[in-house]
Amino acid sequence: MDRFGRRMMRTLATPQLMLARGEGCRVWDVDGKEYLDFLAGIAVNSLGHAHPVLVDAVSKQIATLAHVSNYFATPPQLELAERLARLTGAGDSGRVYFCNSGAEANEAAFKLARLNRGDGRRKRVLALNNAFHGRTMGSLALTGKPPMREAFEPLPSGVEHIESTIAALEAAIDDRVAALFIEPIKGEAGVLDLPDGFLRRARELTEQHGALLIIDEIQTGVGRTGRWFAYEHAGIVPDAITIAKGMAGGVPIGALVTYGWASELFTRGQHGSTFGGNPLATAAANAVLGEIESSGLVENAARRGEELRAIIRDFDSPLIGAIRGSGLLIGIGLTDGEGHRLSDAALANGLIINAPNESSIRLAPPLIVGDRELAEFREKFGRALADVAVPR
Repeated sequence: MDRFGRRMMRTLATPQLMLARGEGCRVWDVDGKEYLDFLAGIAVNSLGHAHPVLVDAVSKQIATLAHVSNYFATPPQLELAERLARLTGAGDSGRVYFCNSGAEANEAAFKLARLNRGDGRRKRVLALNNAFHGRTMGSLALTGKPPMREAFEPLPSGVEHIESTIAALEAAIDDRVAALFIEPIKGEAGVLDLPDGFLRRARELTEQHGALLIIDEIQTGVGRTGRWFAYEHAGIVPDAITIAKGMAGGVPIGALVTYGWASELFTRGQHGSTFGGNPLATAAANAVLGEIESSGLVENAARRGEELRAIIRDFDSPLIGAIRGSGLLIGIGLTDGEGHRLSDAALANGLIINAPNESSIRLAPPLIVGDRELAEFREKFGRALADVAVPR
Protein backbone atom coordinates (compact mmCIF):
# COMPACT_ATOMS: atom_id res chain seq x y z
CA MET A 1 0.00 0.00 0.00
CA ASP A 2 2.93 2.32 0.72
CA ARG A 3 4.39 1.64 -2.73
CA PHE A 4 0.98 2.31 -4.29
CA GLY A 5 0.69 5.63 -2.48
CA ARG A 6 4.16 6.74 -3.61
CA ARG A 7 3.99 5.78 -7.27
CA MET A 8 0.38 5.73 -8.49
CA MET A 9 -1.31 8.93 -9.59
CA ARG A 10 -3.59 10.32 -6.89
CA THR A 11 -6.70 9.78 -9.01
CA LEU A 12 -7.34 6.47 -7.21
CA ALA A 13 -8.15 5.70 -3.61
CA THR A 14 -5.79 3.41 -1.74
CA PRO A 15 -6.88 -0.12 -2.71
CA GLN A 16 -8.35 -2.46 -0.12
CA LEU A 17 -6.53 -5.54 -1.40
CA MET A 18 -3.58 -6.63 -3.49
CA LEU A 19 -4.93 -9.44 -5.66
CA ALA A 20 -2.64 -12.11 -7.06
CA ARG A 21 -4.76 -14.56 -9.06
CA GLY A 22 -8.28 -15.67 -9.93
CA GLU A 23 -10.20 -18.69 -11.11
CA GLY A 24 -13.88 -18.85 -12.00
CA CYS A 25 -15.85 -16.64 -9.61
CA ARG A 26 -13.03 -16.44 -7.06
CA VAL A 27 -9.86 -14.41 -6.51
CA TRP A 28 -6.97 -14.71 -4.04
CA ASP A 29 -4.93 -11.92 -2.49
CA VAL A 30 -1.15 -11.95 -2.07
CA ASP A 31 -1.55 -13.47 1.40
CA GLY A 32 -3.54 -16.40 -0.01
CA LYS A 33 -6.99 -15.39 1.29
CA GLU A 34 -9.86 -16.42 -0.99
CA TYR A 35 -12.76 -14.13 -1.97
CA LEU A 36 -16.01 -14.75 -3.82
CA ASP A 37 -16.09 -12.14 -6.59
CA PHE A 38 -19.58 -10.71 -7.04
CA LEU A 39 -18.38 -7.56 -8.79
CA ALA A 40 -16.43 -9.11 -11.71
CA GLY A 41 -14.23 -6.08 -12.23
CA ILE A 42 -17.38 -3.92 -12.37
CA ALA A 43 -19.27 -6.12 -14.85
CA VAL A 44 -16.15 -6.82 -16.94
CA ASN A 45 -15.18 -10.45 -16.21
CA SER A 46 -18.15 -12.04 -17.97
CA LEU A 47 -16.56 -15.50 -17.89
CA GLY A 48 -15.00 -15.03 -14.50
CA HIS A 49 -11.25 -15.37 -14.07
CA ALA A 50 -8.79 -17.48 -16.10
CA HIS A 51 -11.54 -19.05 -18.24
CA PRO A 52 -9.87 -21.58 -20.53
CA VAL A 53 -11.68 -20.32 -23.64
CA LEU A 54 -10.29 -16.80 -23.15
CA VAL A 55 -6.84 -18.03 -22.09
CA ASP A 56 -6.61 -20.19 -25.21
CA ALA A 57 -7.79 -17.45 -27.58
CA VAL A 58 -5.41 -14.81 -26.22
CA SER A 59 -2.47 -17.22 -26.11
CA LYS A 60 -2.93 -18.27 -29.72
CA GLN A 61 -3.52 -14.77 -31.03
CA ILE A 62 -0.57 -13.10 -29.30
CA ALA A 63 1.66 -15.86 -30.66
CA THR A 64 0.34 -15.09 -34.15
CA LEU A 65 -0.43 -11.38 -34.55
CA ALA A 66 -1.09 -8.88 -31.74
CA HIS A 67 -1.18 -5.50 -33.46
CA VAL A 68 -1.03 -4.14 -37.00
CA SER A 69 -2.43 -0.56 -36.80
CA ASN A 70 -5.59 0.55 -38.57
CA TYR A 71 -3.88 0.67 -41.96
CA PHE A 72 -4.68 -3.04 -42.24
CA ALA A 73 -7.57 -5.38 -41.48
CA THR A 74 -7.36 -8.73 -39.70
CA PRO A 75 -9.70 -11.73 -39.60
CA PRO A 76 -10.58 -11.36 -35.87
CA GLN A 77 -11.54 -7.72 -36.40
CA LEU A 78 -13.93 -8.43 -39.25
CA GLU A 79 -15.33 -11.49 -37.51
CA LEU A 80 -16.13 -9.42 -34.42
CA ALA A 81 -17.72 -6.60 -36.43
CA GLU A 82 -19.99 -9.09 -38.18
CA ARG A 83 -20.76 -10.83 -34.87
CA LEU A 84 -21.74 -7.55 -33.23
CA ALA A 85 -23.94 -6.55 -36.17
CA ARG A 86 -25.77 -9.85 -35.70
CA LEU A 87 -26.02 -9.84 -31.90
CA THR A 88 -27.16 -6.21 -31.72
CA GLY A 89 -29.75 -6.67 -34.47
CA ALA A 90 -28.12 -3.92 -36.51
CA GLY A 91 -28.09 -6.27 -39.49
CA ASP A 92 -26.93 -5.30 -42.97
CA SER A 93 -27.04 -1.57 -42.22
CA GLY A 94 -24.96 -1.88 -39.07
CA ARG A 95 -21.43 -0.53 -38.82
CA VAL A 96 -18.90 -0.92 -36.01
CA TYR A 97 -16.13 1.37 -34.74
CA PHE A 98 -13.62 -0.25 -32.36
CA CYS A 99 -11.74 1.48 -29.56
CA ASN A 100 -10.26 0.54 -26.19
CA SER A 101 -12.81 1.41 -23.48
CA GLY A 102 -16.32 2.52 -22.70
CA ALA A 103 -15.32 6.15 -22.33
CA GLU A 104 -13.73 6.05 -25.80
CA ALA A 105 -16.86 4.45 -27.23
CA ASN A 106 -18.92 7.31 -25.81
CA GLU A 107 -16.45 9.85 -27.20
CA ALA A 108 -17.06 8.33 -30.63
CA ALA A 109 -20.81 8.43 -30.04
CA PHE A 110 -20.58 12.10 -29.00
CA LYS A 111 -18.83 12.89 -32.28
CA LEU A 112 -21.50 10.91 -34.12
CA ALA A 113 -24.12 13.12 -32.46
CA ARG A 114 -22.31 16.26 -33.62
CA LEU A 115 -22.54 14.98 -37.21
CA ASN A 116 -26.35 14.93 -37.01
CA ARG A 117 -26.47 18.67 -37.64
CA GLY A 118 -29.71 19.01 -39.56
CA ASP A 119 -28.51 21.93 -41.71
CA GLY A 120 -26.93 23.51 -38.66
CA ARG A 121 -30.03 23.72 -36.50
CA ARG A 122 -29.25 20.69 -34.31
CA LYS A 123 -26.88 21.92 -31.60
CA ARG A 124 -28.41 20.34 -28.49
CA VAL A 125 -27.36 16.99 -27.02
CA LEU A 126 -29.44 15.59 -24.17
CA ALA A 127 -28.33 13.24 -21.39
CA LEU A 128 -29.80 12.25 -18.05
CA ASN A 129 -29.09 13.58 -14.59
CA ASN A 130 -27.06 11.19 -12.44
CA ALA A 131 -26.02 9.06 -15.43
CA PHE A 132 -22.38 8.11 -15.98
CA HIS A 133 -20.76 7.91 -19.43
CA GLY A 134 -17.03 8.20 -18.67
CA ARG A 135 -14.28 10.55 -17.51
CA THR A 136 -12.68 11.79 -20.75
CA MET A 137 -13.65 15.34 -21.66
CA GLY A 138 -16.44 14.45 -24.08
CA SER A 139 -17.85 11.56 -22.07
CA LEU A 140 -17.59 13.66 -18.90
CA ALA A 141 -19.66 16.38 -20.57
CA LEU A 142 -22.35 13.73 -21.06
CA THR A 143 -22.09 12.50 -17.47
CA GLY A 144 -24.90 13.89 -15.32
CA LYS A 145 -22.88 14.23 -12.11
CA PRO A 146 -21.85 17.87 -11.49
CA PRO A 147 -19.20 17.11 -8.81
CA MET A 148 -17.29 15.03 -11.38
CA ARG A 149 -17.42 17.80 -13.98
CA GLU A 150 -16.76 20.99 -12.04
CA ALA A 151 -12.96 20.78 -11.79
CA PHE A 152 -12.63 20.37 -15.57
CA GLU A 153 -15.03 22.99 -16.90
CA PRO A 154 -15.46 24.37 -19.46
CA LEU A 155 -16.32 21.05 -21.05
CA PRO A 156 -17.50 20.53 -24.65
CA SER A 157 -20.62 22.64 -25.06
CA GLY A 158 -24.17 21.89 -26.08
CA VAL A 159 -24.97 19.13 -23.57
CA GLU A 160 -28.08 19.51 -21.42
CA HIS A 161 -28.99 17.17 -18.56
CA ILE A 162 -32.63 16.38 -17.86
CA GLU A 163 -34.51 14.41 -15.24
CA SER A 164 -35.27 10.75 -15.97
CA THR A 165 -38.99 11.26 -16.41
CA ILE A 166 -41.23 10.98 -19.44
CA ALA A 167 -42.50 14.50 -18.76
CA ALA A 168 -38.94 15.84 -18.90
CA LEU A 169 -38.35 14.00 -22.19
CA GLU A 170 -41.45 15.46 -23.75
CA ALA A 171 -40.54 18.97 -22.61
CA ALA A 172 -36.92 18.80 -23.79
CA ILE A 173 -36.88 17.09 -27.19
CA ASP A 174 -37.46 19.26 -30.23
CA ASP A 175 -36.05 19.67 -33.75
CA ARG A 176 -32.86 21.27 -32.37
CA VAL A 177 -31.78 18.08 -30.59
CA ALA A 178 -29.01 16.12 -32.32
CA ALA A 179 -29.00 13.14 -29.93
CA LEU A 180 -30.29 11.74 -26.68
CA PHE A 181 -27.89 9.61 -24.60
CA ILE A 182 -29.38 7.08 -22.18
CA GLU A 183 -28.02 4.57 -19.71
CA PRO A 184 -30.85 1.99 -19.60
CA ILE A 185 -29.88 1.24 -15.97
CA LYS A 186 -27.79 3.82 -14.13
CA GLY A 187 -25.05 1.57 -12.81
CA GLU A 188 -22.73 4.07 -11.15
CA ALA A 189 -25.69 5.78 -9.49
CA GLY A 190 -26.53 2.58 -7.63
CA VAL A 191 -28.21 0.46 -10.34
CA LEU A 192 -31.22 2.73 -10.79
CA ASP A 193 -33.94 1.65 -13.21
CA LEU A 194 -35.62 4.05 -15.62
CA PRO A 195 -39.39 4.59 -15.31
CA ASP A 196 -41.65 2.14 -17.14
CA GLY A 197 -42.14 3.22 -20.74
CA PHE A 198 -39.21 5.67 -20.68
CA LEU A 199 -37.17 4.04 -23.46
CA ARG A 200 -40.22 3.51 -25.68
CA ARG A 201 -41.22 7.15 -25.35
CA ALA A 202 -37.62 8.23 -25.96
CA ARG A 203 -37.63 6.22 -29.18
CA GLU A 204 -40.91 7.78 -30.31
CA LEU A 205 -39.76 11.33 -29.64
CA THR A 206 -36.30 10.99 -31.18
CA GLU A 207 -37.78 9.48 -34.35
CA GLN A 208 -40.37 12.24 -34.51
CA HIS A 209 -37.74 15.00 -34.27
CA GLY A 210 -34.86 13.40 -36.21
CA ALA A 211 -32.59 13.01 -33.20
CA LEU A 212 -30.29 10.05 -32.62
CA LEU A 213 -31.19 7.70 -29.79
CA ILE A 214 -27.85 6.49 -28.41
CA ILE A 215 -27.95 3.80 -25.72
CA ASP A 216 -24.94 3.39 -23.41
CA GLU A 217 -24.77 -0.41 -22.94
CA ILE A 218 -21.28 -0.39 -21.48
CA GLN A 219 -22.35 -1.80 -18.10
CA THR A 220 -25.68 -3.34 -19.11
CA GLY A 221 -24.67 -5.05 -22.38
CA VAL A 222 -23.27 -8.46 -23.31
CA GLY A 223 -25.93 -10.49 -21.52
CA ARG A 224 -25.59 -8.76 -18.16
CA THR A 225 -29.31 -8.01 -17.74
CA GLY A 226 -30.63 -11.33 -19.06
CA ARG A 227 -30.81 -10.07 -22.65
CA TRP A 228 -27.87 -9.45 -24.95
CA PHE A 229 -28.55 -5.73 -24.54
CA ALA A 230 -30.77 -3.96 -22.04
CA TYR A 231 -32.68 -1.92 -24.63
CA GLU A 232 -34.20 -5.20 -25.86
CA HIS A 233 -36.33 -5.34 -22.70
CA ALA A 234 -38.17 -2.27 -24.04
CA GLY A 235 -38.74 -3.74 -27.51
CA ILE A 236 -37.11 -0.83 -29.34
CA VAL A 237 -34.31 -0.37 -31.88
CA PRO A 238 -31.88 2.51 -31.17
CA ASP A 239 -29.75 4.43 -33.67
CA ALA A 240 -26.48 3.56 -31.93
CA ILE A 241 -25.18 1.74 -28.88
CA THR A 242 -21.86 1.77 -27.08
CA ILE A 243 -20.36 -1.46 -25.72
CA ALA A 244 -17.25 -2.27 -23.65
CA LYS A 245 -16.71 -3.86 -20.19
CA GLY A 246 -17.91 -7.48 -20.52
CA MET A 247 -17.25 -7.84 -24.25
CA ALA A 248 -13.71 -9.27 -23.95
CA GLY A 249 -13.73 -10.58 -20.40
CA GLY A 250 -11.00 -8.25 -19.12
CA VAL A 251 -9.04 -7.47 -22.29
CA PRO A 252 -9.50 -3.72 -23.04
CA ILE A 253 -11.94 -3.08 -25.88
CA GLY A 254 -14.86 -0.80 -26.72
CA ALA A 255 -17.21 -0.39 -29.66
CA LEU A 256 -19.75 1.96 -31.18
CA VAL A 257 -22.39 0.13 -33.21
CA THR A 258 -24.69 2.12 -35.51
CA TYR A 259 -28.03 1.23 -37.08
CA GLY A 260 -29.75 2.40 -40.26
CA TRP A 261 -29.12 5.98 -41.34
CA ALA A 262 -26.79 6.61 -38.40
CA SER A 263 -24.28 4.31 -40.12
CA GLU A 264 -23.80 6.89 -42.88
CA LEU A 265 -22.78 9.83 -40.66
CA PHE A 266 -19.08 9.17 -40.13
CA THR A 267 -16.84 9.56 -43.17
CA ARG A 268 -13.20 8.67 -43.79
CA GLY A 269 -10.70 10.31 -41.47
CA GLN A 270 -13.22 11.73 -39.00
CA HIS A 271 -12.26 9.39 -36.17
CA GLY A 272 -9.69 6.73 -35.37
CA SER A 273 -7.72 4.79 -32.76
CA THR A 274 -4.23 3.30 -32.95
CA PHE A 275 -5.07 0.27 -30.82
CA GLY A 276 -8.82 0.05 -31.49
CA GLY A 277 -9.84 -3.22 -33.12
CA ASN A 278 -6.41 -4.82 -32.88
CA PRO A 279 -6.33 -8.58 -33.48
CA LEU A 280 -5.51 -9.47 -29.85
CA ALA A 281 -8.49 -7.62 -28.35
CA THR A 282 -10.91 -8.68 -31.08
CA ALA A 283 -9.85 -12.33 -30.83
CA ALA A 284 -10.49 -12.14 -27.09
CA ALA A 285 -13.93 -10.61 -27.66
CA ASN A 286 -14.85 -13.24 -30.25
CA ALA A 287 -13.91 -15.97 -27.76
CA VAL A 288 -15.90 -14.40 -24.92
CA LEU A 289 -19.00 -13.67 -26.99
CA GLY A 290 -18.85 -17.10 -28.61
CA GLU A 291 -18.70 -18.78 -25.20
CA ILE A 292 -21.57 -16.68 -23.83
CA GLU A 293 -23.69 -17.61 -26.83
CA SER A 294 -22.84 -21.31 -27.02
CA SER A 295 -23.13 -21.91 -23.26
CA GLY A 296 -26.44 -20.10 -22.76
CA LEU A 297 -24.97 -17.56 -20.36
CA VAL A 298 -27.46 -14.83 -21.28
CA GLU A 299 -30.24 -17.15 -20.14
CA ASN A 300 -28.16 -18.06 -17.09
CA ALA A 301 -27.92 -14.37 -16.19
CA ALA A 302 -31.70 -14.06 -16.31
CA ARG A 303 -32.29 -17.19 -14.21
CA ARG A 304 -29.53 -16.67 -11.68
CA GLY A 305 -30.51 -13.02 -11.31
CA GLU A 306 -33.99 -14.04 -10.20
CA GLU A 307 -32.51 -16.55 -7.76
CA LEU A 308 -30.15 -13.93 -6.37
CA ARG A 309 -33.02 -11.51 -5.83
CA ALA A 310 -34.92 -14.21 -3.96
CA ILE A 311 -31.91 -14.79 -1.69
CA ILE A 312 -31.68 -11.07 -0.93
CA ARG A 313 -35.42 -10.89 -0.15
CA ASP A 314 -35.13 -13.91 2.17
CA PHE A 315 -32.82 -12.02 4.52
CA ASP A 316 -35.78 -9.86 5.62
CA SER A 317 -33.25 -7.36 6.96
CA PRO A 318 -34.35 -3.85 8.00
CA LEU A 319 -31.23 -2.61 6.23
CA ILE A 320 -32.48 -3.81 2.81
CA GLY A 321 -34.93 -1.60 0.96
CA ALA A 322 -35.54 -1.75 -2.78
CA ILE A 323 -33.99 -4.40 -5.03
CA ARG A 324 -33.25 -2.91 -8.45
CA GLY A 325 -31.75 -3.78 -11.80
CA SER A 326 -32.14 -6.77 -14.07
CA GLY A 327 -30.41 -10.11 -14.63
CA LEU A 328 -27.00 -10.14 -12.95
CA LEU A 329 -26.80 -6.37 -12.53
CA ILE A 330 -28.50 -5.85 -9.18
CA GLY A 331 -28.77 -2.84 -6.93
CA ILE A 332 -29.76 -3.08 -3.29
CA GLY A 333 -31.22 0.11 -1.86
CA LEU A 334 -30.21 0.53 1.77
CA THR A 335 -32.39 2.14 4.41
CA ASP A 336 -29.77 3.72 6.65
CA GLY A 337 -26.82 4.83 4.51
CA GLU A 338 -24.41 2.08 5.52
CA GLY A 339 -23.25 1.21 1.99
CA HIS A 340 -19.51 1.39 2.48
CA ARG A 341 -19.67 -0.19 5.92
CA LEU A 342 -21.64 -3.11 4.46
CA SER A 343 -19.26 -3.57 1.52
CA ASP A 344 -16.31 -3.49 3.95
CA ALA A 345 -18.02 -6.09 6.14
CA ALA A 346 -18.61 -8.27 3.10
CA LEU A 347 -14.94 -8.03 2.14
CA ALA A 348 -13.92 -9.03 5.66
CA ASN A 349 -16.13 -12.11 5.19
CA GLY A 350 -14.53 -13.00 1.86
CA LEU A 351 -17.13 -11.45 -0.48
CA ILE A 352 -16.38 -8.73 -3.04
CA ILE A 353 -19.33 -6.39 -3.68
CA ASN A 354 -19.50 -2.65 -4.30
CA ALA A 355 -21.09 0.42 -2.72
CA PRO A 356 -21.40 3.07 -5.47
CA ASN A 357 -22.76 5.35 -2.75
CA GLU A 358 -23.81 5.11 0.88
CA SER A 359 -27.39 4.17 0.03
CA SER A 360 -26.68 1.39 -2.49
CA ILE A 361 -24.92 -1.93 -2.97
CA ARG A 362 -24.10 -3.14 -6.50
CA LEU A 363 -23.82 -6.81 -7.44
CA ALA A 364 -22.44 -7.85 -10.85
CA PRO A 365 -21.11 -11.41 -10.59
CA PRO A 366 -19.67 -13.27 -13.58
CA LEU A 367 -22.28 -14.68 -15.97
CA ILE A 368 -21.03 -18.19 -15.14
CA VAL A 369 -22.33 -17.99 -11.55
CA GLY A 370 -24.09 -21.18 -10.37
CA ASP A 371 -25.62 -22.93 -7.37
CA ARG A 372 -22.40 -23.13 -5.40
CA GLU A 373 -21.65 -19.44 -5.73
CA LEU A 374 -25.20 -18.40 -4.84
CA ALA A 375 -25.13 -20.57 -1.71
CA GLU A 376 -21.79 -19.05 -0.72
CA PHE A 377 -23.15 -15.54 -1.34
CA ARG A 378 -26.08 -16.27 0.95
CA GLU A 379 -23.73 -17.28 3.75
CA LYS A 380 -21.19 -14.48 3.38
CA PHE A 381 -23.62 -11.64 2.70
CA GLY A 382 -25.73 -12.82 5.63
CA ARG A 383 -22.68 -12.61 7.91
CA ALA A 384 -21.91 -9.11 6.59
CA LEU A 385 -25.48 -7.97 7.30
CA ALA A 386 -25.20 -9.34 10.82
CA ASP A 387 -21.89 -7.54 11.36
CA VAL A 388 -23.34 -4.21 10.24
CA ALA A 389 -26.37 -4.71 12.51
CA VAL A 390 -24.01 -4.62 15.51
CA PRO A 391 -23.80 -1.03 16.85
CA ARG A 392 -20.55 0.80 16.11
